[in-house]
Amino acid sequence: MKAWQPKQFGLENLRLEDSATPKPQPHELLVKVGAVSLNSRDKAIVDGIYEPHAIPNPLIAVSDAAGRVVDVGEGVTRFKVGDRVNSHLYSRWIDGPPKPNEPAYQLGGPLPGALAEYMILHEDSAVPVPDALSEVEASTLPIAALTAWFALVEVGSLKPDQVILTQGTGGVSIFAAQIAQALEPKSWPLRAATQNSSA
Repeated sequence: MKAWQPKQFGLENLRLEDSATPKPQPHELLVKVGAVSLNSRDKAIVDGIYEPHAIPNPLIAVSDAAGRVVDVGEGVTRFKVGDRVNSHLYSRWIDGPPKPNEPAYQLGGPLPGALAEYMILHEDSAVPVPDALSEVEASTLPIAALTAWFALVEVGSLKPDQVILTQGTGGVSIFAAQIAQALEPKSWPLRAATQNSSA
């Protein structure tokens, strides 16, 4: 398969290289990558800013992707060939408090990521892509959307009539605004329009 790999740190060192197509082990999925989305973490890894001591060389970067299952390992029960799935940054952290070693199992560094024709996902960490979303749309969900959801809903317990303030116009901020709007769909656009018109 083809994969974008930096031989050394620096975006200018990314090269499209031939790489062995991985084989799914028990409970793993081989996914043909349909779309990826980029996060600040991905660039920081390629630039050697994000935990450079933990990044293998060469690396297949980028954690967030959506694609279609093309092969499954022994014992897979949650997905079948042809299913569309999302990746998840933490390949072993499913629920509850994170264990201290979770960073060792992050996709896109140190584990191989999505900037390739194919990637491996464990069936427990793969998430079905909703039928209503394209693979491009679904690929933006793992880090940006989940970060916003976790901050607003899981930790912040956001309720209707509360006000949120987002910083900048990056993926997390945009998803935060969309989540807030979904929780209060009638008043939020009017309130935002009123604030914008008086600025």
